[in-house]
Amino acid sequence: MCYFVRQMRRILAFALFVFAACSADNATDNSPEWLHVLHHKKAAVAPSATPKEKQVYADSLAAFVRKHPAHPRAREVFQSIQLDFAQELASLGRYQDAIRFYRAVLTSDPTNATALHGVSDAFEHLAISRQKLLALQKGMSKRDVARLLGTPVPGWTDRTERRESTVESWYYRTTEGGVAGVYFRDGELFAAEEKSHAKLVPLLQARAQ
Repeated sequence: MCYFVRQMRRILAFALFVFAACSADNATDNSPEWLHVLHHKKAAVAPSATPKEKQVYADSLAAFVRKHPAHPRAREVFQSIQLDFAQELASLGRYQDAIRFYRAVLTSDPTNATALHGVSDAFEHLAISRQKLLALQKGMSKRDVARLLGTPVPGWTDRTERRESTVESWYYRTTEGGVAGVYFRDGELFAAEEKSHAKLVPLLQARAQ
């Protein structure tokens, strides 16, 4: 009999805990803070939404998640936004920035398949292969090259203004441990080389300073 009473008390206590948790979630869902987030969401998902409206929504959602980390819907939506940002950055060749967002997702969801695949792909782009260099074509724009190779890390570019043209140089680490150079004239690709050891020393010295 005593065992039965103890079990009933445990069941009752658990039921009260679940009820309290549900009540808390409902209270949060109806709070002015959550309604404020939903207000920004309405503007952000509209067909005519501006980048600023989307950013305001993302910022308000991030602030809400920091204050209410256990809110399931807010956490799920914020994670989705982080993945969208990461994928957009990767498509622009900004792989280091993309990695930062993928890692933020993995901090709260270590088994997220999209984030795991995304961060692995982004790391692969940070060091380019010979096959990717061979895929370059003369006349490509800087945007085209960035999509294929990614944008160079800070400090690994050079720009020379000449009377007749502007020459830009982008440098990348290769999977073989060397440095590749990609060269633009007035924004169009005109040459690339697999090894640019002559440029490696001054670049590394500039970074060390």
